[in-house]
Amino acid sequence: MTSPYASPFLLSLLLLLSIPVVFLLAPRLLPPKTLPAIPDADESDDLALFRRAILSSSSATPTPPTSAASYFFRRRPAPKIAFLFLTNSDLVFSPLWEKFFRGHTHQFNLYVHADPYSFLELPPTPSFRGRFVPAKATQRASPTLISAARRLLATALLDDPNNQFFALLSQSCIPLHPFPTLYNALLSDNAGPHSRHRSFIEIMDNMDNDTKLLHDRYYARGDDVMLPEVPYDQFRAGSQFFVLTRRHAIMVVRDMRLWKKFKLPCLIERRDSCYPEEHYFPTLLDMQDPEGCTKYTLTRVNWTDSVAGHPHMYGPGEVSASLIRELRKSNMTHSYMFARKFSPECLEPLMEIADSVILRD
Repeated sequence: MTSPYASPFLLSLLLLLSIPVVFLLAPRLLPPKTLPAIPDADESDDLALFRRAILSSSSATPTPPTSAASYFFRRRPAPKIAFLFLTNSDLVFSPLWEKFFRGHTHQFNLYVHADPYSFLELPPTPSFRGRFVPAKATQRASPTLISAARRLLATALLDDPNNQFFALLSQSCIPLHPFPTLYNALLSDNAGPHSRHRSFIEIMDNMDNDTKLLHDRYYARGDDVMLPEVPYDQFRAGSQFFVLTRRHAIMVVRDMRLWKKFKLPCLIERRDSCYPEEHYFPTLLDMQDPEGCTKYTLTRVNWTDSVAGHPHMYGPGEVSASLIRELRKSNMTHSYMFARKFSPECLEPLMEIADSVILRD
């Protein structure tokens, strides 16, 4: 006859033996923990905006003149630069940008995507008034920064068919040259296929020869998640900030194939390797039109003493004419046109050298 105490003992033994089995199988049975995904409502709003931008760009193609006379008398509008500011804090350098834009009203447009959950003081400068676009929340280590940039591109495409170049900047960026220098550099660069203008975007197949770093970025969403759309050997790295041509802006807004991979949230345990905005744009453009890109950026960043993924932030004591001239230097065809990061306290010393240095070549 079985002892009445045998059953509880047996249950306890089985429970004890099952604990290692649970720990072994749990990762396979339970979904991995990820960072927050983009809300479906935000994604739907964006898709509607992108469709309008694509349709508008298709219908905005100019029709050829019917005769030589009409061609002679028809004036083609001057190309414009769309400045796209992506921010989650005050645009403290707007007075400096106002000086930069002054006298060139018909050669640029300006658009600001400000995180709606940040408390921003509206800039007093005329160029920035009324230029805030409908925005969604942004978060570091998430594809929301890609969405915000695409949202800015789509808005600028819709707003003005003469926007031919799209410069993505942050609130900590400053200009390094006067406006005509940038404008002439963009219009004179036509080294792409069929003498087309190129986009200025950094594209690297390694990260300063650190293959482990690139490897960790690729697998930040999980093993083999990026396949088959993004093979590892086609995964690229680059700067978050760029200047795109109109055809590349349309290409970015139209894309759904790569976006369905890059919009996936990173695993929580790999969040330190999650920088989607530094990979989506260079990967997409390098896969679709590598010859149409310079593969370098026009925005200078100092990574010599970066902290937690943030580059060096210049303080007011570092601002000088010699710093501006040093930041302009580049090993590429064109010198750097913008620089980051500058602390808000740099505004006053920057304004003191704006006319004599920054806005004078």
